[in-house]
Amino acid sequence: MGSWVVIAEYYSDVQRTEFVCRGLETKDQALEALRAALHTYAPSKKIIEKRRQVYRYPDRETYLVVIKGRLTEWECTLRVAELISDSNDPAVAVRAGQ
Repeated sequence: MGSWVVIAEYYSDVQRTEFVCRGLETKDQALEALRAALHTYAPSKKIIEKRRQVYRYPDRETYLVVIKGRLTEWECTLRVAELISDSNDPAVAVRAGQ
């Protein structure tokens, strides 16, 4: 199983993290899935989307998605993450203290 994922982080009564896509083999696959999710990801709660704005952070691996609905505005952060125990880069586990 792949060690890369795309996650969404947002606030809905409490801070939440949701897996958008799991089991990706490479960082490039994760970044491709991330870019696809920018225009398709929708929150679990029902929102009638009127407009979507996407902001890119300088690292180019993290995006802020703002969805404006009829009555509400919803924000989430989409990013890629790697399971460090499965990393092909031994330095990752060392930096994480494993």
